[in-house]
Amino acid sequence: MLLTFMGSAFSRKRGDNLQDRLLHLLQIPLSAPILVFLCVLTIILVIPLFMQKIRVPSIIGLIAAGVAVGPHGLNLLARNSAIILFGTIGLLYIMFLAALELDLDEFKRNRNRSLVFGALTFSIPLCLGLVVCKLFLHFDWLAAVLVSSMFATHTLIAYPIASRLGLTRNEAVTIAVGGTIITDVAVLLVLAVITGVAQGSLTLEFWLQMGVSLLAFALLVLWAMPRLGAWFFRTIEGDQTSHYLFVLTMVFLAAFLAELAGVEAIIGAFLSGLALNRLIPHSSTLMNRIEFVGQSLFIPFFLVSVGMLVDLRVVTRGWDALIVAVTLTVCALAGKWLAAWMTQKLFHYSPDQRGLLFGLSSAHAAATLAVILTGYEMKIVDENVLNGTILLILITCFAGSIAAERSGLRLATLEGSRKASKASESHNRILVALKNEATLGRLLDLALMLKHHPKDQLHALSVVEDNEQAQEGVFLSHQLLEKATRHASAAGTQLERISRVDLSTPSGIAHAAKELDSSHIIVGWNARLRPSEMIFGSVLQRLQQQTWQMLLVSKIQHPLNTMQKIVIAVPAQAEFEKGFPRWIETIHILAKQMGARLHFFAAPEAIGPIQQTLQSLHNTSQCAFSEFDDWEDFLILAREVSIQDLLVVIAARRQTVSYDPQMERILPKLNKHFAPISFLLIYPEQFQSSSQEVMV
Repeated sequence: MLLTFMGSAFSRKRGDNLQDRLLHLLQIPLSAPILVFLCVLTIILVIPLFMQKIRVPSIIGLIAAGVAVGPHGLNLLARNSAIILFGTIGLLYIMFLAALELDLDEFKRNRNRSLVFGALTFSIPLCLGLVVCKLFLHFDWLAAVLVSSMFATHTLIAYPIASRLGLTRNEAVTIAVGGTIITDVAVLLVLAVITGVAQGSLTLEFWLQMGVSLLAFALLVLWAMPRLGAWFFRTIEGDQTSHYLFVLTMVFLAAFLAELAGVEAIIGAFLSGLALNRLIPHSSTLMNRIEFVGQSLFIPFFLVSVGMLVDLRVVTRGWDALIVAVTLTVCALAGKWLAAWMTQKLFHYSPDQRGLLFGLSSAHAAATLAVILTGYEMKIVDENVLNGTILLILITCFAGSIAAERSGLRLATLEGSRKASKASESHNRILVALKNEATLGRLLDLALMLKHHPKDQLHALSVVEDNEQAQEGVFLSHQLLEKATRHASAAGTQLERISRVDLSTPSGIAHAAKELDSSHIIVGWNARLRPSEMIFGSVLQRLQQQTWQMLLVSKIQHPLNTMQKIVIAVPAQAEFEKGFPRWIETIHILAKQMGARLHFFAAPEAIGPIQQTLQSLHNTSQCAFSEFDDWEDFLILAREVSIQDLLVVIAARRQTVSYDPQMERILPKLNKHFAPISFLLIYPEQFQSSSQEVMV
């Protein structure tokens, strides 16, 4: 009896505790960290899938979900410090990615257009806003300037759409990103002036302090950060976790320095992306991880947090609030559309590029709210303007996302058809011959950089010589290829593994290249051995005889992303070789991925054809040309190459047009006089002939 009574009492107590815990955990708004995070993750997971079904941009769904669960909706989640923290990270991530994905050479080439668009997307909404605020809303001058500057600012809410559609290097996107920084900096300077006027602190000391702090901030980020990054990647090599953490640290350090200098953190995040742009190749493992974390977590978190700002009850708070809200929204959208339309007319863009410009520049969010909240706290504007701005944020985010999605889809379809027509003519099939684990990462990184089109194929080959150790060699070969697969998967690239037993390594490579119809064969070179002793010396000679594909012999001693210049030595009559256009395209792709300058040393007759081929490839890398045709004096190039550069030597097979007997001495010279230098030795593609049958 006693035991029964105690058991029932324990059960009641346990049930009461469970019920109490459940009531505590489900208290609205949710406060338990696990439940809050679970709720947001569920939104990020489910909403985009649902939006895909109804063919609506997922950005709209995430913002709408934020409205629904936020404090002005179902009040399921409070916009507390945790939500604000993750939302801020997401906003900084958007700006950082926008700068990181820029083609810097294209950005520099279009900097004047970015300045024009930035000036238009700032001045037109500002002027239009001044007219409306003074003549229609009857604001005083300080409030009119503040609200009008709010019209001029915008946030790249729709940038993930352009990124998903593969349009980040479209000229419209490039100048929209550049214009965003220009207009946001201008708006924040206007806000600083307005604040100074309201507080009576607009003095010469104010201007001097701001100028010095901004200059110091720019120098630290744009000058010191790239050098620090190059040193870090060169010193801490192969540790991808440390690389990602370093990049994230640099983003937030730059954001903090921006706030310290008196501008918004988003400016610092963008400049950090520019500073690290050339150090993070687009096809690298690091870039894949940066994009994955941002697109899957931080950026969606930011969009949900934007939705939580919106209070739809604004429309029920009387005609005054509604009139102000509608006026602000119409004025903001009209100003941004006029700026996009004038940019289109000035630079002869297509209607779809105009739509993409408008979609990227019309959404108002963080900077807009910062401007209005500052004015509201200083009593420059009233509650009607604050509420109207909240509604403006909702409508402009929706309008910008829809415009970017529709115009972007048409542009992506058009660009995709153009790329498909080019890809149908030829695409790369890259064969990487792997021999040992020490060179695996460098060889695959080179191959990943050359794989610039989705249809390009990447094959990893391990050849086991058919002898008494063949069985053990096959086992080690599978282990090596498994590591290669993991390396490629980390960069988001599919790798086909090939292990074969053959009488010799050159024969195995040549047979595989022929079967796969490879366009590139990449092999490594062990610089620690003397030329007469190193295994790849004999392999190289026999590979030249047994293959006709482009052959790249690689000795990369430092990470490719830390190199600043590619020096290319070109022999006389190279322009008459069959593989001439392909090796130039290979150098062009490599330079784009590395963000490196090009310096060609070539015979005078070859310089013109090289320039024409680069022009046909729409090359935007900085190029220099010097005359060089004395291969006996090859060592003169040592003065032009540093350990931060990549030396590329265009060699030639025997009995080909550009062959020079001095080329036989290049490898010993490279080994002796260019020991610390990374180099590529390229044997261009040749016509297949009966004399080039694969020999055993």
